[in-house]
Amino acid sequence: MTHDQNRPVGPVSGAAYFGNEVREWRVERGLSQREVGAPARYGQQYVAKVEAGERMASPEFAAGCDQVFGTPEMFARLRDRCAQKGGYPDWFEPYRMLEEKASAVLDYSSGLIMGLLQTEAYAEAIFRKVCPSDTVEQTAAKVGRRLKRRQILKSAQPPLVWVVVDESCLRRRIGTPAVMAAQLAYLIREAQSPSFTIQVLPFDSGAPAWPLSFTLLRFDDNDDEPDILYQETPNSGHVNDSRTVVADATVLYDRLRADALSPEASLDFMHKAMEEWTQ
Repeated sequence: MTHDQNRPVGPVSGAAYFGNEVREWRVERGLSQREVGAPARYGQQYVAKVEAGERMASPEFAAGCDQVFGTPEMFARLRDRCAQKGGYPDWFEPYRMLEEKASAVLDYSSGLIMGLLQTEAYAEAIFRKVCPSDTVEQTAAKVGRRLKRRQILKSAQPPLVWVVVDESCLRRRIGTPAVMAAQLAYLIREAQSPSFTIQVLPFDSGAPAWPLSFTLLRFDDNDDEPDILYQETPNSGHVNDSRTVVADATVLYDRLRADALSPEASLDFMHKAMEEWTQ
């Protein structure tokens, strides 16, 4: 493969490295961006963002590249390695990159408080339970990466964060009672920030409009990114930018917000829950 003279020199992100490889192979084969994206049903704009390193390619796109270029699993393996360069799981990297660019983050937390709002001790308790065989150093590294995501909240133009928290998130003990009290204190503090809106979905609201956690990311009108839905399973995460799917999820989110307590009543509710953890 002939290497492009414009190839970046020095450390680059995993997304940028993968994107450069796709571009070099595409140019060498004389293919258009649309032709490269066709097997996985991705359009020209998506391929352009991958090649520019603005978006980590999906596993489906990498498999499509192997099909187009005739490179059995080469791009699939390369994508996995590149996605891990930031230390996050390969399936989480596409979402993380989009989260950094979003103008609004709309989250429904049905069992655990969303990662972006977790305290260090709360996150550590979760990782220790999920990965009990990890060393102290490995757990600390995972917690550090999770906390690093908060940087988007300190940017010049932080996203609007709207979170619907199921009451179970406030009642389930994660770590010690002191950990829970500190976590709720953090939620209360963030709920009073102009960039945050937090609503509690109480048990007495009945069956929720949707039982599982999910996140919607919205982007400015001048951004080419479509709004996306993100959901996780035990071992993976999935980004979906289908307009129909995102629209349906938005309706569900609006119903969850309608059933939740008002932001003011939610603050009172969280204060009472925090006091219960301190008794």
